[in-house]
Amino acid sequence: MHNEPAEPLRAVTVSESIISARGCLPQGGPAGVELRTFVSELCGATGFSTGTATFAPGAYLPYHLHEFSEAITVVEGCARVLIEGRAYRLGPRDCVHVPTGIAHQVENDAEKPLVAHWSFATATPSRILIDRTFPVEDRGFGFPSEADPETLIRHDSGAIYELSANAFFCDLFARRYGSHGICGGYGRFLPGASLPCHIHDFDESITIVKGKAVCMVQGRQYELSDCDTAFVPRGLPHRFINRSNEEMAMIWVYAGSEPDRRMVLAGYCSGEIPWPGAELAEEQKS
Repeated sequence: MHNEPAEPLRAVTVSESIISARGCLPQGGPAGVELRTFVSELCGATGFSTGTATFAPGAYLPYHLHEFSEAITVVEGCARVLIEGRAYRLGPRDCVHVPTGIAHQVENDAEKPLVAHWSFATATPSRILIDRTFPVEDRGFGFPSEADPETLIRHDSGAIYELSANAFFCDLFARRYGSHGICGGYGRFLPGASLPCHIHDFDESITIVKGKAVCMVQGRQYELSDCDTAFVPRGLPHRFINRSNEEMAMIWVYAGSEPDRRMVLAGYCSGEIPWPGAELAEEQKS
């Protein structure tokens, strides 16, 4: 572990962007619903966008649809998601993927606030409200049937893999689960855990949903927490480290249909080695 302090959270003018959730103003929405966009074309993203929706008790986002894939992951609270009348209960870390053109509604019928993370397969977020009702079929904490277009991954049933020592990942949406143009999941980092320095062939959004993380991008360091989000464009070396004594967790999203990572030398992330570009970068020796 390294003990040097991370730079304070701030806006940057280099190719990556660090978005403070606390400084991101809500962009309207129905009464009791605060919609925030973290990553979109405004920070240079291509092909995807991410953000959060915060629901007061009793608030809901009425039936709407999108012209692209959407994934909804619960961060805090409990959601009731209706997909053309099929009503599911989602708890923390549960994720539902809603395909293009499928009408859905999100509700908070609990007594505590609900925070949901959303991911769209477009850099220009939009919603098309529809004036239509559906007969309700209560699925509770169950799953879709094979004939249903949506996919639901629950935190206690998803496949968990150890991507590096004490860093546990679960894929929540991807092409194999029906999404198009985006994939993502949940990552838990125990104290001291980190991922090796790596790059992707697509843009990435990383939202810290628990604890504190240090983000390193080509020699620059940032500290993130409380839904702060890092946007890392394709081909930039980066890594995340948990230097705290508590667990850290993230929701990561790629502008690609399946996860893919290329490990490169750690010095590219720390800045000790000049970055020659993705084509000339040396890979991490195992």
